[in-house]
Amino acid sequence: MQPEREPGPGPLAGLKVIDLTTSYAGPTAAMYLADLGADVIKVERPRTGDDARWWGPPFVDSRSAWFASANRNKRSVGIDLRQPDGLTTLRTLLATADVFIENLNPAKLQSAKIDPDTLRQGFPRLIYCAISGFGLTGPDRLLPGYDLVAQARSGLMSVTGAEGGTPQRVSTALSDIVTGMCAALAISAAVVRQREQGTGDLIDMSLLDCDLALMAPRIAAYLAGAPEPAPSGGTDSVLAVYQTFSTADRELAVAIGNDAMWMRFCHAVGLPHLAADKTLADNEGRRHHRGVIVQEVEARLRKRPAKEWLGVLAEAQVPCSLVQGLSEVVADPQVTARGALLPVPGTDGRMHSVHSPFRLASVKRPRNSASPERSAHTAEVLREHGFSSKDIETLAASGAIEVIEHRGTGR
Repeated sequence: MQPEREPGPGPLAGLKVIDLTTSYAGPTAAMYLADLGADVIKVERPRTGDDARWWGPPFVDSRSAWFASANRNKRSVGIDLRQPDGLTTLRTLLATADVFIENLNPAKLQSAKIDPDTLRQGFPRLIYCAISGFGLTGPDRLLPGYDLVAQARSGLMSVTGAEGGTPQRVSTALSDIVTGMCAALAISAAVVRQREQGTGDLIDMSLLDCDLALMAPRIAAYLAGAPEPAPSGGTDSVLAVYQTFSTADRELAVAIGNDAMWMRFCHAVGLPHLAADKTLADNEGRRHHRGVIVQEVEARLRKRPAKEWLGVLAEAQVPCSLVQGLSEVVADPQVTARGALLPVPGTDGRMHSVHSPFRLASVKRPRNSASPERSAHTAEVLREHGFSSKDIETLAASGAIEVIEHRGTGR
């Protein structure tokens, strides 16, 4: 057996990112940059660190699963930004950085003189990414924002939930994760120009804007005259039929995306009279008669178990899936074949993160170092930036930085 190759450097190799974010959106953005090869230096508060370090249970060896899922491939530096020497230390790191990501309160940024205007004037080459609940402009720019608030305000919750029921939050950190993805995309685009022209940029990311992007088709339809949508259990898609159905044993999702697919579906499940009905030949007709169609289809699908229908519909080339629980998702053959679950090093398989959604041919194996212990790389990073051992000792003694030696914290 040949030895495994080391992870490839990635297209962002050589990019230095200072990550001053906490919780989930900003750390996700920085992690995706790290996955692509960037050197991400995570700046944390001494003694407490990122808020997400305490999100749990579950914890594995005192490490939060939530924190681990958004912080792989980073180094941690403890700096107290309330102290002048701490701010000076941060600015020393920024002097050679390519990207700075923050999600702090604007007032705190200005008092520390690390707000966009100040830093961009001092470091014109720097790509500054500000992540917030509502953006840098507008009447609510100073309001705090979290995933739940963004889902509520964007209208996302208003269309989610059972028909006739109350609005529901999508039960994952959707706003945070999408904002992180979008931030990583915008930063990567800015890096292209930075490398070509030597110029920086200001990237203004908000949870609300990203959730509005998720709602784009629903907003467009409403403004074009469609009725205001309400929770419907996913049965009111612009497409018909495009929803879940009860079978003999469990729920099955069926996604019919065009007229030819509708015909194949009807014949496959034994409803040829629906295929022959000219009033149902196009999507508009199927939407108009959705109630009747759903009754007939569900009555038919209830006659056999979901896995049997999976085989029938797969042969007919009709998109469908079991509505899987996480116990099934993590054992799904496609998920495992794609290497989507990354064991966190040093946890003996008790903790995993999820592979970033992109896969590059140039990167044969994903970067997958464990999320860093708090302040584990302070001395290492500062030495790289010209600090002597005496400088580091003095800063640590004053409390401006935190230095904690951990075993097994290599990159």
